Amino acid sequence: MTPQFQFAIVGRGMTGSAAARHLSEQVPGVALIGPDEPEVKATHPGVFGSHYDEGRITRTIDPDENWARLANRSIARYRDIEARSGVTFFSEKGCLAAGLTTGRAQEHMADVRQSATKLGVDTSDFDDEDLRARFPYFNFPAGSDAVFEASNAGHISARNLVAAQTKLTELAGGAVIREEVAAIHQRDGHVEIVTVGGATITTAKVLVATGGFTNRPGLLPERLDLTVYGRTVAFFEVDAEEAARLATMPSLISKREDVMLGIYMLPPIRYPDGRFYLKIGGDPVDIPLPEESDVRAWFRTEGDADTRAHLIANMNELVPDLKIVSIHTSSCVTSYTPTGYPAIGWTSEPSIAIMAGGCGAAAKSSDEIGRLGAELLLHGRIIDRAYRADFTPQFL
Repeated sequence: MTPQFQFAIVGRGMTGSAAARHLSEQVPGVALIGPDEPEVKATHPGVFGSHYDEGRITRTIDPDENWARLANRSIARYRDIEARSGVTFFSEKGCLAAGLTTGRAQEHMADVRQSATKLGVDTSDFDDEDLRARFPYFNFPAGSDAVFEASNAGHISARNLVAAQTKLTELAGGAVIREEVAAIHQRDGHVEIVTVGGATITTAKVLVATGGFTNRPGLLPERLDLTVYGRTVAFFEVDAEEAARLATMPSLISKREDVMLGIYMLPPIRYPDGRFYLKIGGDPVDIPLPEESDVRAWFRTEGDADTRAHLIANMNELVPDLKIVSIHTSSCVTSYTPTGYPAIGWTSEPSIAIMAGGCGAAAKSSDEIGRLGAELLLHGRIIDRAYRADFTPQFL
């Protein structure tokens, strides 16, 4: 039989929508499949995405050269995506990576500087005195060391980036099917995709990009080696006057000896409810979600109470003079592969490919990850040799 589409992307998140955009701008017959954001998370029975947010840090300064390159290439395309889609998602506020002059944090800072140098990224170094003068609202411990990336860094609206990629997919002639997928079947020479609503979509090849729901029974012919963790983020509401006072605040990544995963924070951002929030994350412990049902249940919560207390304490320490109106928390997930890089490759079935495993760093890099996924479908393999990383999926 002749399939309806040449290529289908299952998963309408950040990397999936990027892959669909790259594909549809090169070839006809592309479908992007996935549901819209649920109106009420707490009672939603279906799948979720981790892009339901207005604030994700974006920057090249990353201790890992491969992740830095993935980000750098994505950021270079932000303004073009905005201009052609008419959807704004990038706020160039800069990003500050702060650590200490000693211990594990200094090793991290050295790696950040090395990656920036290799990619030719313009950065500035700050010591205690410089930090107090440039960023008076932050409170860093004595002996701090920081790298500041002022240009091509800051934060993005993950929600709007997905909207922009989706719109460009449609403008290029791609089909957007706003349904949840229940099952994927390899057939003789094509793939059948069955939606929760009972519809069947046929395609020559499919790329599964379903994030924390990748191992949902029925999607892949075998289980991907992917560890999913529940994460908690806290939102600190401030009024318009306080948001104006902090208008020059950059995104922040803070590495400390006593916080294994570190802390990240975003400046005041206006959310869809019209209010301004500073967002902070950095879980003190991992909360594994081994089964897909666990992932669904976690998304319906407001996160972990102990992590909430941890994040509040860190915000009070980092921005002690913050005038807070209210505090609330929310939940999301991160997915990790054994290699620490996205899994982008083929399953045991010849027409079913996988792209999963953001490893807590994919939002800023999603356009380039999606481009690599599109390259896989177009050429049968990733042909770009710029990365010293193993993207090969590992299965259980």
